[in-house]
Formats: sequence, structure tokens, C-alpha cells
Amino acid sequence: MVKAKCPECGADLDLQDPVIREIVECPDCGSELEVVSLEKNKVELKIAEIEGEDWGE
Repeated sequence: MVKAKCPECGADLDLQDPVIREIVECPDCGSELEVVSLEKNKVELKIAEIEGEDWGE
């Protein structure tokens, strides 16, 4: 388990084998978060950018 903090609400998260660019959900606020870096039992998260549909426009 690796510890992380939600950048939106500050909740502590326990992540099992996180991977860069993985999207995880905060159990407290429901925000979708992207894993942006992994360093010795520390994970940096940012709020995931939701891309809209591209209908060829």
C-alpha cells in the first residue's frame, strides 16, 4: 500500500500498486484523480482532466 492525499479534499488514500497515468477515485469526495508521479512510497495526484467527445469537429 502506498499513501497519497487527495488534492481536492485532503483525504488520505491508500493505493495498491499505483501506476503513472492511472485514474483513481477519492472515496471521500468522489473526485477522479490521476497518478502523476511515484517516489519511494509517495504518490503525487492531480485532478484528472475529463476530455469531452470529439465528434470530428
